[in-house]
Amino acid sequence: MSNYANLPAPSPEQGLNRYLQEIRKFPMLEPEQEYMLAKRWVDHQDTEAAHQMVTSHLRLAAKIAMGYRGYGLPQAEVISEANVGLMQAVKRFDPEKGFRLATYAMWWIRASIQEYILRSWSLVKLGTTSAQKKLFFNLRKAKARIGALEDGDLRPENVQQIAHDLGVTEDEVISMNRRLSGGDASLNAMVGSDGDSATEWMDWLEDEDADQATAYEEQDELTARRELLAEAMEVLNDREKDILVQRRLQDQPVTLEDLSGVYDVSRERIRQIEVRAFEKLQKRMTELARGKGMLARA
Repeated sequence: MSNYANLPAPSPEQGLNRYLQEIRKFPMLEPEQEYMLAKRWVDHQDTEAAHQMVTSHLRLAAKIAMGYRGYGLPQAEVISEANVGLMQAVKRFDPEKGFRLATYAMWWIRASIQEYILRSWSLVKLGTTSAQKKLFFNLRKAKARIGALEDGDLRPENVQQIAHDLGVTEDEVISMNRRLSGGDASLNAMVGSDGDSATEWMDWLEDEDADQATAYEEQDELTARRELLAEAMEVLNDREKDILVQRRLQDQPVTLEDLSGVYDVSRERIRQIEVRAFEKLQKRMTELARGKGMLARA
């Protein structure tokens, strides 16, 4: 979308306060408006329609980005990555599916942020296991469940509980907690300095028209599904995993012909491996969902 260059962009020079004020100016869309704009984009590649859909959801992207404010990365860059995910969501959004763009965009925004963090954070880049990645993205939630959100080192019993819940070692919990502690930007910090006109961060990010409880529930469910898929993929061997990803999890699937050349087997053999891998993945996801009490959602 060529209009990406026209979006307001957070930067250290500009300051996030000013950026939040700018994105607040874009109006929220009514369902009928959103549907018509999406149809214009899908049917006619109308970049102005896509631009309106993006700008109307910049507050959503910023709000989700603030949930990752404790990972030690520049907040402006995290928001920028959130906006990239939002752009991808708008590009792929199908208005005929019957749900709102915000619901669909949450997954893309979170995925974009998480990929940025994984690229940027040295501990995760260097041979981190899937269990450690799960700890990286879920430590705060785990601490909240047991009421251990205070700064500093965790108590031994809390470390033990979190390690058990997330399937990692106690040393990994301690190390991760120390890396992620501190540096939080409070959502209650004041924006502006004009006395009575000053407001809190959360006020600027709030979408008055959205049911925030429902939004967070949907967001958590999407995260759970993504984690379930990643865990289930471990049942596949390297060849099965690669073929399944190339054939079914890419924006532009690789052809059977290309993969047959890579693995020096027939196209039919690649197709058989793909089908078998998908069946194994479905079975494993069902087993994991049942074990986690998620079967109704999975």
